[in-house]
Amino acid sequence: MKRISSWLKQLALWFIEPRFRGFKVLLIFFLLVIGVLVVNRGINYVRLLISPASRPLLQWAQGDPTTRAELITEQREACPGAPFILPSDGFIGLLYADPRGPYSSNNPHQGIDIFSNTDPGITPVYAAFDGYLTREESWRSSLIMRIPDDPLQPGRTIWLYYTHLADREGNDFIEDAFPPGTRELFVEQGTLLGYTGDYNGTSPRTIWTHLHFSIVKDDGNGRFLNELEFDNTLDPSPYLGIAVNYQCAAPTAGCTAQPTCEN
Repeated sequence: MKRISSWLKQLALWFIEPRFRGFKVLLIFFLLVIGVLVVNRGINYVRLLISPASRPLLQWAQGDPTTRAELITEQREACPGAPFILPSDGFIGLLYADPRGPYSSNNPHQGIDIFSNTDPGITPVYAAFDGYLTREESWRSSLIMRIPDDPLQPGRTIWLYYTHLADREGNDFIEDAFPPGTRELFVEQGTLLGYTGDYNGTSPRTIWTHLHFSIVKDDGNGRFLNELEFDNTLDPSPYLGIAVNYQCAAPTAGCTAQPTCEN
């Protein structure tokens, strides 16, 4: 305790000294900004944990396979009036525009995460719609499909992005028909693409076995935009016929006549 008190006194004296005054002011400002961000993130995290919308996610995190099975959505056929099939069975735990960690209100989730109640490499992933599939040379766990004619907005090109189809070491679960370097290969809706995994690139953060699925905008020249930027993506809800937008998602995911938020 005395050592801490002595250290605090030395630190106070250092700040009082006139030397490096400009640097000290900047340092104090920087520490205050960091403190505000940390406190804000903590408040946001607690708020989201106690939100009713987070209850299913907590049940999944804490539950055994039986409890988890009750949260799984199995939708093998397209919902009435919707063009896409759900690309994988599982618990739709992180939603579109979701601000829960590791995302935030300023950087919300760009798609949906469908968590598997299995080990990596077991739960199938299917093509949500007819399209032209590409797998970049460097992609270990990802595929993207070009849809030249958006079924909900004809004349517009969109892209369907699938990722986390590999284990933590980067051994992929993608079908052999789609090796790295595959470009513009036509696949039909329902084609088996691979299996869900828990690969998270070079990030030290481990993840649950799941499929991340998002709808990405075209740049106007036949190339997909950066999927990591929320504004470059579209709400999958009307395409799936399932309310998967965080702002208005139902407690239990399933086909609905009104999948989109009113506002």
